[in-house]
Amino acid sequence: MKSRMLTADGSERSFVLVLDNGEEAFAAISRFAGQEEIGGASLTAIGAFSKATVGFFDFSTRTYNKIPIDEQSEVLSALGDIAIGDDGKASLHLHVVLGLSDGSTRGGHFIEGIVHPTLEIIIREVPAHLRRRKKADLGIALLDPGG
Repeated sequence: MKSRMLTADGSERSFVLVLDNGEEAFAAISRFAGQEEIGGASLTAIGAFSKATVGFFDFSTRTYNKIPIDEQSEVLSALGDIAIGDDGKASLHLHVVLGLSDGSTRGGHFIEGIVHPTLEIIIREVPAHLRRRKKADLGIALLDPGG
């Protein structure tokens, strides 16, 4: 993993993060957010995975149905945010659309992905820390704008 701070203007920072071949993306981005003490940010990414897993939330079971993608895919779009979770640590929430070799796509809640050959991420920190709280009635953690 390589990173560089692009801007630092008062309480706002922007970073570029470039993941290396073979890195697991969700863990690497989460680790970076923790190291930099990012408590609120938006992020976008492009690149590719040798394999990945996305999920679709099933409200009846309150779990993500995992959708494995066991082939090379292009990250056509990755959008998400970083907030502080109930455990006090950086909490990444990311959705992706992955393009396959036949032109079809798969997408959903990003669970994991093995980078091949790279993943380029832009992280834009916001001045206020964001909170993500578990909603017992839904079974998922959502942003709490009230903090």
